[in-house]
Amino acid sequence: MADETTAAPGLHQLRPAEGSHRDRKRVGRGEGSGNGKTSGRGQKGQKSRSGSHRMRAGFEGGQMPLYMRLGKLRGPNHRKSMPLGPFRTHTTPVNVRELARFDAGTEVTPELLKQAGVVRSLKHPIKVLGSGELTVKLTVHAHRFSAKAVELIEAAGGSVVLVGPQPDPDAKPKKRRAKAPAGAEAQDQKQPQTEAAPKPKQKEAPKAAQAEPEAAAEAEPEVEEAPAEPDEAPAEEEPVAEATDAADDEGETTS
Repeated sequence: MADETTAAPGLHQLRPAEGSHRDRKRVGRGEGSGNGKTSGRGQKGQKSRSGSHRMRAGFEGGQMPLYMRLGKLRGPNHRKSMPLGPFRTHTTPVNVRELARFDAGTEVTPELLKQAGVVRSLKHPIKVLGSGELTVKLTVHAHRFSAKAVELIEAAGGSVVLVGPQPDPDAKPKKRRAKAPAGAEAQDQKQPQTEAAPKPKQKEAPKAAQAEPEAAAEAEPEVEEAPAEPDEAPAEEEPVAEATDAADDEGETTS
């Protein structure tokens, strides 16, 4: 019997240490458990509903969230900038002090930086910055270099090699059109309206109505010639008046 009690315990006798394990809290198993009925969530409210403990990050219950209350700075280089689209530039920074771990004469490429644990991913272009010191001659391949980083690498006897697509240095920025004064814009807007105002179209009269004005126009010259007749009539009456005067003269002479 003594040997059985002092023997090493078997797998069926293994137990966790005292106090290291606690049973799972079982809710909704009756009032006597202390977590029945409402299962410890209380009555009503958002947190009593299902799914209320799996809200998305930044959700504040429906009120205006903090990331929308704060202003955003445009541009890709400020830490307060908000990336709003694929046109934003993202680079992985690598300082020259992190290149000192490589042996002299090594060609440092993005793949080698990832293999050495300097960068975690090659998803974004790598930009070498000039923080720290470098005394090892290296040939560094990267997408971008700061002016100070180039100076430090070349001062150590090394060289820099740009990889990937590069921006065109000769590209000219687009010129913005100068804004005209407010008064000039108002005049420009009014002029097209007055010039472009369409004239009301006159309805075409029927053919019978068109024939009547033409007939009236042809009859107008006959009406104008009518007043010439009275001028000719007095010319014929003048000899009659002279004849009467002559008869009177003759009567006077005979008498």
